[in-house]
Amino acid sequence: MRHTRTLLVVAAATTLGLTACAPGGGGDDAADEDGPIKVGIIADLTGATGDVGTPYAAGEEAYVDWLNDNGGIDGREIDATVTDYAYDVPTAERVYKEYVNDGVVAVMGWGTGDSEALKSRVSADELPFMSASYAEPLTDPEEAPYNFVVAPTYSDQARVGLNWIAEDGKSSEVALFHNDSPFGLAPVADAQEWAADLDLNVEPYPMPAGSTNYTGLLSQAKKQGAKYIMIQNVSSPAALVAKDIKAQGLDMQIVCLNWCADELFIDTAGAEAAEGHVLVQPFAPVSAEQPGHEDVNAYLEENGSSLEKEGLHFAQGWYTMHAMAEGIRAAVEEGDLSGAGIKEALETMGAIDTGGVVGAGEIEFSADSHRGSTGTGIYKVEGGEMAPVELGVTP
Repeated sequence: MRHTRTLLVVAAATTLGLTACAPGGGGDDAADEDGPIKVGIIADLTGATGDVGTPYAAGEEAYVDWLNDNGGIDGREIDATVTDYAYDVPTAERVYKEYVNDGVVAVMGWGTGDSEALKSRVSADELPFMSASYAEPLTDPEEAPYNFVVAPTYSDQARVGLNWIAEDGKSSEVALFHNDSPFGLAPVADAQEWAADLDLNVEPYPMPAGSTNYTGLLSQAKKQGAKYIMIQNVSSPAALVAKDIKAQGLDMQIVCLNWCADELFIDTAGAEAAEGHVLVQPFAPVSAEQPGHEDVNAYLEENGSSLEKEGLHFAQGWYTMHAMAEGIRAAVEEGDLSGAGIKEALETMGAIDTGGVVGAGEIEFSADSHRGSTGTGIYKVEGGEMAPVELGVTP
């Protein structure tokens, strides 16, 4: 566990061992109009998705550090605690309970399995929960009234990718390689339903964790007749698939969704193996040089780094934290820093500007939908860079 003032210093998860719990979010510190505002961050720094979870969590912390240095919210600092749950759902549930007992006003979550496991408790506790999972059920206020998702869902990303495949037209067969978890499975059924309307066939293939190659899965995809490999996984295993396709000389096109559509995929696969593959990415890559990147990069340069070095997932974490902070700010202005007050603020405050970094540039929730944006970019790897094919694409 770590606090924001110890930015970029990784620590192991610890247990607070607290017991009491009060629905509505916010403890004594939150009620104190002059005290810090507590927020809990559940992060994967060392687990199966730690390759992208680490820069994302660092971006969340950095935003809080930047915000506090710029006056906080109505003069109050955000006191953010980060705990590594190593992609283990029971650990996430324990950490969440600790945060509630510690009086946080909101929780920043990570994975699909833990976000879905917690959604009923989040609702009962009336505690706003902004996930790094973009699973579609988390955007429905009737199913998950306190969950918020800033980006197009995994299902939307898959729909956009399938539309691109249908137009590309090399084959009607699509192999969907996915993380063998709720995260990986999240878009599968929706992708298959969408594909049927496009006269495409999507066959799912779970990717064994810890594999050193995916030649076996590629062999199965080849038997299927697939020319397209859609990947719902993180960057490192997707890069292995790209290396295997290159090594075997296969005529296959990768279409990566969010968590493998990044610079890490290109760097890990190598520019030659990554060349020509397609990336569906709702968050603007650093090379896009959006106005919203300027504050992030300036902060990093003051701290001896750069956004080019940290990558797009750092900005993704930064602007997700920004969205929650703006909801908290609106709740403070309304004089109601309860969980219900933050939820209502997020649903009614209108668009949240991200300077072109998220979706079409703005995040906006409503009482009817907690899907903050619908537009995504489509990129192709060209010369080791994410070259835009089309921006602001919706299904």
